[in-house]
Amino acid sequence: MTVKQEPALDEVLLKPLVEAALTEDLGRRGDVTSQATIPATMQAQLHIKARQAGVICGMDLARLSFALVDAQIEFAAQIIDGETVAAGTVLAIVSGNARHLLTAERTALNFMTHLSGIATATRQIVDSVAEYPAQITCTRKTIPGLRTVQKYAVRCGGGRNHRLGLDDAILIKDNHIAIAGDINTAIKQAQDFAGHLIPIEIEVDTLEQLEQALEAGVSLVLLDNMSPETLSKAVTMCKGRAKTEASGGITPETVQAVAETGVDFIAMGYLTHSTMALDIGLDFSA
Repeated sequence: MTVKQEPALDEVLLKPLVEAALTEDLGRRGDVTSQATIPATMQAQLHIKARQAGVICGMDLARLSFALVDAQIEFAAQIIDGETVAAGTVLAIVSGNARHLLTAERTALNFMTHLSGIATATRQIVDSVAEYPAQITCTRKTIPGLRTVQKYAVRCGGGRNHRLGLDDAILIKDNHIAIAGDINTAIKQAQDFAGHLIPIEIEVDTLEQLEQALEAGVSLVLLDNMSPETLSKAVTMCKGRAKTEASGGITPETVQAVAETGVDFIAMGYLTHSTMALDIGLDFSA
């Protein structure tokens, strides 16, 4: 398939993440193993290599991992984020001080394996429902501190982002409704607050709640934990009235049945909290 390159994240967003990871790994004394076993001036070249097929993400984070340890390390990327590669593909060639290469190795690979796993799973799910109109989105169920890059990985895999944070949009959920008193009150208060620039979405659990939300004039509804049969009825009710988004424990095994109902969006926390890391390694080039 043709790779639609996702615009790279600004380095100012990535640098604090890498600095925190390196600080955690270096501890109080630095890389004592490399200090003990590798001569201080020895040079080396290593290959970052995919050990299984998948969609790659995190190249800039890997590059920064080496650069922040040693600015003299050369990082020659061989692919771009969002590219699908076969097992055995060399992703980057890194050259420089051997101690420093090994010091940065795990930080670079941690970012790449995690984010490539998200991108790979997203691509697989997007491809599995390609014949349907539904678009796959992620959620706010992310690792604290890593949301920006996890959601970037979803985009690299061909998915879309739901809210990046609580300030992006108004999403009225069951507890908001319960505390506000009822659906109509919650929606009316949200509409009064939002103005014309903040979008409003409401979560509903039943078709009765959905009808109330539609009568109140919402344009986007989150259909939570509904069976495919109920989802199909909900989509029919929303035709010409509101966009639909399905959510609630959707997995790779169930996503196609959800897509078949005709929903516009499918929100999957799975993408950022349950995907497997992609196996990527750093190999010495003799």
